Amino acid sequence: MPKYRNTFPSGAAGALAAWRRRALSRAVHRGWRWVQDAGSVTAERPGPYRFRRIGAHTRLAFPLGTVFGERWIELGEHCIVGEQVTLTAGMMPGHDLGPDPVLRLGDGVVLGRGSHVIATREVTIGDDVFCGPYVYITSDNHSYDDPHQPIGRQWPRSSPVSIGSGSWLGAGAVILPGARLGRNVVVAAGAVVRGEVPDHAVVAGVPAKVVRRWDEERGWIPEPRR
Repeated sequence: MPKYRNTFPSGAAGALAAWRRRALSRAVHRGWRWVQDAGSVTAERPGPYRFRRIGAHTRLAFPLGTVFGERWIELGEHCIVGEQVTLTAGMMPGHDLGPDPVLRLGDGVVLGRGSHVIATREVTIGDDVFCGPYVYITSDNHSYDDPHQPIGRQWPRSSPVSIGSGSWLGAGAVILPGARLGRNVVVAAGAVVRGEVPDHAVVAGVPAKVVRRWDEERGWIPEPRR
């Protein structure tokens, strides 16, 4: 039978090595927290970004995802933008979109880690909209007019998107061009939404459909499971 030896130091040498590993780990984590704090973007510390507006107490976590077209991006007050969130206005950096804002976040919006908001047409997210991680919101989609050409080479179609105040978008939800979500809408995780969604509705599925709605006289239809 092969014999295995303990390759870890023992005694005083082992204790010293363990202390060094713990000290290094603490230093790395403290250093990373310092980098995250120093790299975060606020109205007082915009870094290299020149957003049209950053509201008071809004914070974009470091590291950010892809960000360009800041001149056409407005961020309301008390927003939380997680790590690796992409915010873009225009097809590419340097694209002139005119005098008005294109991407607007209301007050108190939360964008979870890894989410994307892509706007070449107006994308409006109302107050107190909460998004889980990896939500994808876009005003653009590839066209498929010519079946003989690569889809990625065909000019995309664009349509405005609006998300009503107080809504909740679950992890991995996709909001397609032209979507118009009412107030206090719940989008289930992984749902793909297009078209119009009424106020106080719950949508789920691919494509997303209304699975529950609120009626002022009858309450929730159908009633929630107990």
